[in-house]
Amino acid sequence: MQSFHLTRRAVLAGLGATALSARAGFADPAPIPLTAQRALAQIAPEGYPQTEIWSYDGRLPGPELRLAQGTRLQRRFVNSLEVPSSVHWHGIRIENAMDGVAGLTQEAVAPGASFDYDFVAPDAGTYWYHAHTHSMEQVARGLSGALIVQERDAPDVDRDEVLMFDDWLLDPQTAQIAPDFSHPMDLSHGGRFGNLIGTNGRFALTLRAKRHERLRLRLINAANARIFVLRLTGLSGWQVALDGMPLPAPEPIAQEIVLAPAQRIDLIVDVTAEGQEAAIERLGNDAQWSRQVGVQITGAASRSRRAPPAALPPNPKMDPPDLAQARPLEMKIEGGAMGRMPMSRMRGLMQSGKFWTLGGQAGPVDPPFARLFLGEPVRLRMVNDTAFPHAMHLHGMHFREVLEGERFGPMRDTLLTEAGASHEIAFTADNPGKWLLHCHMLAHAAAGMTSWIEVS
Repeated sequence: MQSFHLTRRAVLAGLGATALSARAGFADPAPIPLTAQRALAQIAPEGYPQTEIWSYDGRLPGPELRLAQGTRLQRRFVNSLEVPSSVHWHGIRIENAMDGVAGLTQEAVAPGASFDYDFVAPDAGTYWYHAHTHSMEQVARGLSGALIVQERDAPDVDRDEVLMFDDWLLDPQTAQIAPDFSHPMDLSHGGRFGNLIGTNGRFALTLRAKRHERLRLRLINAANARIFVLRLTGLSGWQVALDGMPLPAPEPIAQEIVLAPAQRIDLIVDVTAEGQEAAIERLGNDAQWSRQVGVQITGAASRSRRAPPAALPPNPKMDPPDLAQARPLEMKIEGGAMGRMPMSRMRGLMQSGKFWTLGGQAGPVDPPFARLFLGEPVRLRMVNDTAFPHAMHLHGMHFREVLEGERFGPMRDTLLTEAGASHEIAFTADNPGKWLLHCHMLAHAAAGMTSWIEVS
């Protein structure tokens, strides 16, 4: 094999050529486009028509974007739809101007226009991207995809599988997406639920694997409102990360896994089934389990299981905040059907097309819920004074739940708050800008459950 040797002269010659190209007017290549466009997808089972969707690059879900930790993502978002849109990079702790929230961090990208997203991904883990202009409709129509930031020292697995769970509300005759995104029942109750549930844009997804093969499963809940309750059959292993953030040590997978809208969980599993099938199963409203993802077993990778995995390497800035110095805040979650909000106040909300409030505000109005100093620790109590659960998502920063005895839970960016309960989170306001805080049951966000904080 021929070897190549870089001399000082060669390096200087290369630098000179680069400078000459710059003087000659050669520009950097344009970012890779990411295009929002109409497309067709076979969401419903075979025999039904294809469904018209809104897609990124004609795919459902959108193209899986992978990059190494600490490297730069550059994409030119091109809007080929008839409505404005923008892209939010969910869970990535990036600069505020790249967060993609129309009306807060940027103007919505008009039909036929484009916007260049350009940021360094500081954290390894499982993230996703989705529309953040009229999200309730645009995400439900298909505008989402996986964003995977790979560790410098990846775990020892045979395969790395991304599984995006979603549901779609389809007309049962035409298999087209139901067009009513302003139904009061969806806005004021649990949210918009689909009547067809799938994975990676497919109604019935089946993977192939070998016995004792080790898989990394990256689970993403991309549904508008559905809370997935899951269990594994014929698969055994460990939970290693939540919302992209590594756990201090792998934890045995619980009997049931709860995944709220926008949450992610990374599992490392071994295929342990004795027969020819394993599965990820979903608990239905009828309290019955059904298959979410099938695993067809073909042969064996080895005679026995390997040793338990090591912990994933930690991401930067994972130290817990200083509770003793933290500023206390309280945010009430109010409204919705069957809630305790006075009827006179509820009528006023409904007249403006809203059903919910966060901290007394319906929507991201001025002033912000809180103005925080850069580097300030915060402990925020969220009081869910409603009859429904809410998946509360903070942009730009991760937080930890404060548990009994002032203990910290794992780092997350989305927390499921239970109906009638209080949850306290703590974080360090270490990312300057205007950051959204909202329910990721997207009908709730559209109907008022959206606020924001400012860090400066």
